[in-house]
Amino acid sequence: MVEVKSVKIEKEEEMQIMIGHAGFIKTVEDIYEAIVGSVPGIRFGLAFSEASGPCLVRSEGNDNKLKELAERNALAIGAGHTFVVIFKSAYPINVNNAVKSVPEVVSIYCSTANSVEVIVGQTGQGRSILGITDGFPPKGTESDEERLKRKKFLRELGYKM
Repeated sequence: MVEVKSVKIEKEEEMQIMIGHAGFIKTVEDIYEAIVGSVPGIRFGLAFSEASGPCLVRSEGNDNKLKELAERNALAIGAGHTFVVIFKSAYPINVNNAVKSVPEVVSIYCSTANSVEVIVGQTGQGRSILGITDGFPPKGTESDEERLKRKKFLRELGYKM
């Protein structure tokens, strides 16, 4: 029997969040090193839920508020081998590849500034992430005016020439 639950991620609007799956006790240190090396000045907190042994939430980061927030969210999700990164002063595109390159990282469920809910399955053994609700449903399709706004915005950010 599986009980399905939704866990709303706690974060402030300007914060970015990454949730993923990895598996080894050194994961927290390796992800920390990948993030620190990816963007100068990034502020972040990272929490990783062990799935065996003492089954603790291990955490690192360079911002105590973000680290505590990542810990609270990891505990609320409650799924083993899950990591939660909450960060500021960078976009997900700036850290995604660095985190994906960590050998223990199996997958990234989301990397976003949007409101996030984690769909969790609870069994007699424990919890697993079944999916992620990232943001809100579409309201329609892009108009010519919206397309121009998107292209202009990407160029203002420096992501396109």
